[in-house]
Amino acid sequence: MHPLYVAYKALTSGLFIFLFPLFWAYPHLTGRYLKGRKERLGFIAHRIRRKPHGSLRVWIHAASLGEVKAAASITEQIKDLIPGCETMLSATTEHGHELARQILEEDTAVYAPLDLFFSVRRALSLADPDLMVFMETELWPAWLTEAHRMGIKTALIHGRISSRSIKRYRKLRPFFRSILENMDAFSMISEEDARRIRRMGADGRKIEIHGNAKYDYLTRLVDPSIEAEMRKILNLRPAQPVFVAGSTRSGEEPIILDVYERISKVFPDTVLVIAPRHIVRTSAIESLLRRRGLPYQLGTLLNEDGVKRTAPVVILNTFGELFDLYSVGTVIFCGASLVPRGGQNPIEPAVWGKVVLYGPFMEDFLDAKALLEKQGAGIEVSSTDAFVEKAIWLLKHPDLAGSYGDRGRAEILKNQGAGRGHAEVIARLLK
Repeated sequence: MHPLYVAYKALTSGLFIFLFPLFWAYPHLTGRYLKGRKERLGFIAHRIRRKPHGSLRVWIHAASLGEVKAAASITEQIKDLIPGCETMLSATTEHGHELARQILEEDTAVYAPLDLFFSVRRALSLADPDLMVFMETELWPAWLTEAHRMGIKTALIHGRISSRSIKRYRKLRPFFRSILENMDAFSMISEEDARRIRRMGADGRKIEIHGNAKYDYLTRLVDPSIEAEMRKILNLRPAQPVFVAGSTRSGEEPIILDVYERISKVFPDTVLVIAPRHIVRTSAIESLLRRRGLPYQLGTLLNEDGVKRTAPVVILNTFGELFDLYSVGTVIFCGASLVPRGGQNPIEPAVWGKVVLYGPFMEDFLDAKALLEKQGAGIEVSSTDAFVEKAIWLLKHPDLAGSYGDRGRAEILKNQGAGRGHAEVIARLLK
């Protein structure tokens, strides 16, 4: 066992013992993380322990909603390639876990165990998978090492290593090199992701590139009836402009409001919908709007007891509705990009045939950014003035904007099929 892993085990176990009272009390005090606490400690539910005799089981870990969406198209292909193979899907977040339950026909969705050697060993012993798959950037040292020690094959599938992540990983290269040596395959999204995983110490002979499986999943979700429903919820007049700011982070809302106020001078009936990445920030956004004197309504109150949207600004304070909201956007901004947070996935609005605006910090989605910009369906805005200029241009030229958006959507459709490639890597490991 590598000395660095021994140190990791000792450190994480000691911290857990020291912080255990907080781990147990925090959910009761805040109402968060109440679900799945036993599974987080490795006590997998009895319904999942009954693995059919002689069957194959793949456990896919996809941390949150985005990774689960990518896993959805891969699990479909696994069923086609390996009939009878059972798929487990774990997530860290409650929203990810809920989507995992919806995706799987069998009730084999679980909460991910904490990365403690005793938690993961218990979970792996009870679940008894033939292959342990980690999605995107889910490189958990204890989980990976203990699976290898138990004779379970491991793979990083739909692998993505951002420019921000590689800086952290490279500081601990000897440690992660020892972890990656134990992995059986690396199925990466792009050439750049493959290059970065090699720099971290992965064996180049085990690396393949198969593209972004999220394209497969998202294109199937587009439904014209969704747009009609969202227009009804937002009480929109025909052709009324809608400015959607999706997955915004702290520091972006003041810029968005500056842009909105300037747009409103040219297009006064524009509706602004702000969808913060973290719903707990709703009150902070409310305070900001009150200070500016902008009337607003919360998304949760619309359509309740006949309540209609009358305010020019709406705060979307529910989770899971942003994708549907993009269907009615005239100007769409992807958050976490005006501040150094790596950006959000611009494919989600682009698959609706929309032109997407984003800031200069899109390190986590460079492949999607390049794909859209090549078709004129992605536009970087690095200042408030540039943001206003591009937004007003989109509003003044709806036909041109629509044609660029259609080209972006067509390019996304051409890039479908990545899920099959990633699933074939899994199938080869199992066979």
